[in-house]
Amino acid sequence: MKAIQITEPGGPDVLVWTDVADPQPGAGEVLIDVAASAVNRADLLQRAGRYPPPAGASDILGLECSGRIAALGEGVTGWNIGDEVCALLAGGGYAQRVAVPAGQVLPAPKGIDLVSAGALPETVCTVWSNVFMGAGLQPRETLLVHGGAGGIGTTAIQLGKAVGARVIATAGSPRKLARCRELGAQAAIDYREEDFVARLHELTAGHGADVILDNMGASYLSRNVEALAVNGRLVIIGLQGGVRGELDLGRLMAKRAAVLATGLRARPVAEKAAIVAAVREHVWPLVDAGRLTVVSERRFPMAEAAEAHRLVESSGHVGKVLLVV
Repeated sequence: MKAIQITEPGGPDVLVWTDVADPQPGAGEVLIDVAASAVNRADLLQRAGRYPPPAGASDILGLECSGRIAALGEGVTGWNIGDEVCALLAGGGYAQRVAVPAGQVLPAPKGIDLVSAGALPETVCTVWSNVFMGAGLQPRETLLVHGGAGGIGTTAIQLGKAVGARVIATAGSPRKLARCRELGAQAAIDYREEDFVARLHELTAGHGADVILDNMGASYLSRNVEALAVNGRLVIIGLQGGVRGELDLGRLMAKRAAVLATGLRARPVAEKAAIVAAVREHVWPLVDAGRLTVVSERRFPMAEAAEAHRLVESSGHVGKVLLVV
């Protein structure tokens, strides 16, 4: 089969579409003929040599995919060859075929084409596990979503709205701010022009955010704590703004607040399976009902993954960028 390989750590030009050995499904795994994958920020870091795959995972990029089941490993039940599916991966999505634990596979949702479904698993599992399973967002609470126009952000806005939360998003251009509002954000803050903490407190009459979903890390740490409501929960899922910051524990204690920092890729298979099962139970009905959709403006042939990476690095896109086999 063919897959994207990294010739050496570096820029997008190190990605090449080349022949590799076919994967074989092990016990408890399914083999998927890939229809599409999607570009995640983690892929850019791995390409640059700054985010190695977990032990035992494929070194091929790609943390999610959609496609059709081509073969079943020993002991797999509940799936059939030919089923249309999408899957959460530890790696291997930038390829014509990928083997994945059966517990990380979801049926392709109704009402979304199979290619678009390739952009769902990573974002949906990330948002559900962090905002809902971790931070426990409740109806009528306020959710602040940083990077609201990205893949994670567009999903978080829609899910927050679907459960009855008040969603406020940050973004960096008029086009992206407008898209956040279209997706269900009650307000969108231009972080390039406004102090998001002051604007958030103005929008919430001083209450702040009950849950903050943050992809920046260190550079936003102190301001995020300022933005939290009493009993608020800050969830850090990205480190685009650095890994070391100063945390005012006194302010955190005064608010009886919590800081959570989590990743998805390196979790044990059983934990991922539990997240996928929760997504199937709670999120898939929303997708099937049209209350959550894939936001994606651009699709590239898989062989042109380098161009897709350039677009994502430029932050010139809204939602997910898809790679189509």
